[in-house]
Amino acid sequence: MKVALGSQPADPGRENEDFAAAGLGAAVLLDGAGVAGAETGCVHGIAWFSSTLGGLLLADIAAQPARPLADCLADSIRTVRTLHEGTCDLAYRASPSSTVVAVRVQSGALEYLVLGDSTLLLAEGDGSTAAVTDQRLDEVGKRLRGPVDALPTGSPEHAAALAEYRDALTGLRNRPGGFWIAGPDPQAAEHALTGTVPLDSLASVTLLSDGATRLVDSFQLADWKEVLGLLHSSGPDELIRRVRAAEADDPDGRRWPRGKTRDDATALHWVMP
Repeated sequence: MKVALGSQPADPGRENEDFAAAGLGAAVLLDGAGVAGAETGCVHGIAWFSSTLGGLLLADIAAQPARPLADCLADSIRTVRTLHEGTCDLAYRASPSSTVVAVRVQSGALEYLVLGDSTLLLAEGDGSTAAVTDQRLDEVGKRLRGPVDALPTGSPEHAAALAEYRDALTGLRNRPGGFWIAGPDPQAAEHALTGTVPLDSLASVTLLSDGATRLVDSFQLADWKEVLGLLHSSGPDELIRRVRAAEADDPDGRRWPRGKTRDDATALHWVMP
């Protein structure tokens, strides 16, 4: 199992809310989420939530190879809930949440689960690629974020519009017609995208937070094949470096409108044996 991992917070002095790890034929990546500037109702914070859930999920899917990934995720969410429901307000609408990407090798196949706007990049042995992304958050966001994208990132007006947008988005979290993400409710796991791919067809598997996919889906400076080539030749750290360079070239979000000028970025690249 050859794995390369790169992860970087949005700013050097800030806590990284992404989490990724691999072991025993399995890997997970989580991108913690909250409402910027808002109380979470949790004394632990977003980074604690994503890392705790991620560690439990990785252990669970490795220890229970016959149990469906969605069931493992639901169990892990329940466990995290029991760890902090006595100290935190889990009914608070801005309570910590996280995207989830999980993969596991089992019986000659790669099983996968994707929940939220992180991405699973599958590279076939013939050179083709397929990106598995949960588009529901993006679809909801496109309906709401017009006023945000019309303003310079980082301006007071942008901040106010962004707060309104995020408040509206939070109201659609884990609801029909909205989007689904791991939070206090284990039922969110039922809405994850899941599937299997024959293991012998795969050359590599890459788990990416949305901060790392910006080069493709936000900035359109590369396609998935180019990202894959970069990962093979230079690894995840170089991918993140190029994302940071693009962000620095557009600090006001004029060329590429976005909620955050910079975002936590994580990539876990797993080359198949």
